[in-house]
Amino acid sequence: MIHFVGAGPGAKDLITVRGQNLLKEADIIIYAGSLVNPGLLDVKKKGCEVHNSAKMTLEEVLSVMVQGEVKKKMTVRLHTGDPSLYGAIQEQMDALEKQDISYDVCPGVSSFCGAAAALQTEYTLPLVSQSVVITRMAGRTPVPERESIQSFAVHQSTMVIFLSTGLLEELQEELMAGGYSAKTPAAIVYKATWPDEKVLRCTVSTLAQTARAEGVVKTALIVVGDVLDGEYGRSELYNPAFTTEFRQGTKEGK
Repeated sequence: MIHFVGAGPGAKDLITVRGQNLLKEADIIIYAGSLVNPGLLDVKKKGCEVHNSAKMTLEEVLSVMVQGEVKKKMTVRLHTGDPSLYGAIQEQMDALEKQDISYDVCPGVSSFCGAAAALQTEYTLPLVSQSVVITRMAGRTPVPERESIQSFAVHQSTMVIFLSTGLLEELQEELMAGGYSAKTPAAIVYKATWPDEKVLRCTVSTLAQTARAEGVVKTALIVVGDVLDGEYGRSELYNPAFTTEFRQGTKEGK
């Protein structure tokens, strides 16, 4: 059996209970060594076989999985954050299905959740933004034209941008071309939830300048939107005047 496990945003105690239990039971662990905190492997059992996929191709990863199945071993494929976001797991799952190898997925806490915690902010504030766009700049891996940063920026919703720290000059231009003002609040969150986490608050027009000043060149998320700084509406859910399934609103509430 192959278990795809989300490692969480970085801190080794932010993996799910299920994910940690699977790590403890694994005979083979293949982990994304470029991003996953190696401290997560501290719970592995004696004799567990460990592979760092940062140095492997897809074919090599699949070979380890298949050989593990032949030997009736339990394999954990450990991906950073939640494996459904930029985890490249679909191609692995499809290849396993072709060989009739069973697998399942254990979700994890995504780094965009870790970034919100680091920023002590809510991405969906009443009267400010009720949507979160999770995307990335086009680099060596292209992005469909209809999903360009500029096209998403038109909506003025909260944006969380992955895998783009090395393209900040282009990113800020795209954001402003799409409609964000130069003064729109922004933040660079470096290694959210790790011991060396860094939160850099800036504006859309100073993203590149801020990253350069702090020496941040990778392993960071970019957050953009007025949720980072500004007024917002009160939640109706907890407004005394608002009737819900569980309580009756009062005339005195405002």
